[in-house]
Amino acid sequence: MADNTGPLKGIRILDLSRVLAGPSCTQLLADLGADVIKLERPGVGDETRTWGPPFVKDADGEDTSESGYYLSANRNKRSVAIDMSRPEGAELVKGLLGHSDVLVENFKVGGLAKYGLGYDDLKEAFPELIYCSITGYGQTGPYAERPGYDMMAQGIGGLISMTGEPGRPPVKVPIAINDVMTGMYAAVGILAALRHRDETDSGSPGGQHIDLSLLDVQVGWLFNQGLNYLTGGVVPERLGTAHPNTVPYQAFETADGFIILAANNDEQFKRFLKLAGREELNDDPRFFPNSERIRNRDVVIETVGGIIKEKPSAYWIEELANDNVSCCPINTMDQVFEDPQVQARGMQIEMPFDAAGRGAVDLIGSPLKMSETPVSYRQSPPLLGQHTDEVLEELLGLDKDALDKLRADKLI
Repeated sequence: MADNTGPLKGIRILDLSRVLAGPSCTQLLADLGADVIKLERPGVGDETRTWGPPFVKDADGEDTSESGYYLSANRNKRSVAIDMSRPEGAELVKGLLGHSDVLVENFKVGGLAKYGLGYDDLKEAFPELIYCSITGYGQTGPYAERPGYDMMAQGIGGLISMTGEPGRPPVKVPIAINDVMTGMYAAVGILAALRHRDETDSGSPGGQHIDLSLLDVQVGWLFNQGLNYLTGGVVPERLGTAHPNTVPYQAFETADGFIILAANNDEQFKRFLKLAGREELNDDPRFFPNSERIRNRDVVIETVGGIIKEKPSAYWIEELANDNVSCCPINTMDQVFEDPQVQARGMQIEMPFDAAGRGAVDLIGSPLKMSETPVSYRQSPPLLGQHTDEVLEELLGLDKDALDKLRADKLI
């Protein structure tokens, strides 16, 4: 096991979340050193364990119970299986909370209150607890009781309306991007709440409730597209890969494939025209400045597209890089992990996974590169209940007889 070098070493998180938004948050915090205890239902666990194929293969090449989806968001955690729907199980959870700094959950509104584990049930007994709730629509408002999912937030929050080619049906982002963004916002909120707790005067409650919704997050990261509407009053339309505020910045077809060209300002566009041998366009009022290129988008894109199509992708990628104009290929997934920059940055990692009957699994590395407190990869995504005995013995002091009785009673 690697040494814990992260800045959150000493912080413990009880993770009652599942699927992606919550687990992506807690994996990020775990990479940074937090001890994350993933609390799961015995015999069932996080449903993403079964969201395959593909699954991890055992030594005989047969599928195990762990999917690639599950592996994506659950490293550096310890899995504890407790049936908290029963009063005795809920008491075990409360016992673990006595040794925890943060609780993360993504039950429907009121879902944990029926077990006595809602924020209002716990805040007096655990005044220092940071309690982070992730739901589809938040704890308040007319949609609060509705179940919510990533694509629902993409739809209601406007993202899907802008995604796809002009004149074609809308499409969703193929990664559950709003789940991931919600996980990031949750991590930021938790770190801010921990900072507040640490600065709170002794004797005053330092804990708080963080109420995050997928819809709020989706609206929150509309950024320039949202402000384009609020400022100009024009509803954004689907532009494919094109950018609403700078031209040309999109995918273009070359003689043998596709590239992305980002001539994001007037000087970059002039350098592109010089390389292309079309400097006469510098004097065309439709092409300068950028605001005119936006107004004359169709003619600019048609002209640039015709130029790009004359030569192969490799030519443009190399020559434009030499001229300090951003250009790149559109990699397929296999090409992503073969890319020398991706490899140099350690974005594909390997971790031992002997519990599944094979030597190792490949995972995606953390993008955080910290000079003094680097992330560490200490624990492969755990099997369901892999650390139940370890954690209950370590934190609650339960001996073998007590654990055997809990197991016999089907509480763990």
